[in-house]
Amino acid sequence: MKTLSAVVVGVAVALYAQVAGAYLVQVVTTVPVAAGVSAEDTPQLADVVQSAVRDVLAHAIAFTPTVVRIEDARIIGERLYLVLLIADAEGESTIEGLAADPAESESKTQDTDRSAHPGAVRF
Repeated sequence: MKTLSAVVVGVAVALYAQVAGAYLVQVVTTVPVAAGVSAEDTPQLADVVQSAVRDVLAHAIAFTPTVVRIEDARIIGERLYLVLLIADAEGESTIEGLAADPAESESKTQDTDRSAHPGAVRF
């Protein structure tokens, strides 16, 4: 009898539970860049970044994103490494709720390597 009661309660909870509809994903991707490309070559890097983001959205993400945020970008050797934060409409509120560590943001502004500042792109 206890087993039957537990099954009934479990099924009732499963039927009436609402699943959260927010999607929030962090993806790391890398793409090759030409040997002479530096962080200052904005037009050329913009094309490479857009191509990389389109590739991630087409092949790695199974939902329709509304925001793609570049968390970090670095050129190491002849490769561009991107850390992307991708969210749907409900996940946007989660992104806005994330607070950056003040010490971390200060260290990023003092870096002298070839890195980019985080930013969001709306679709």
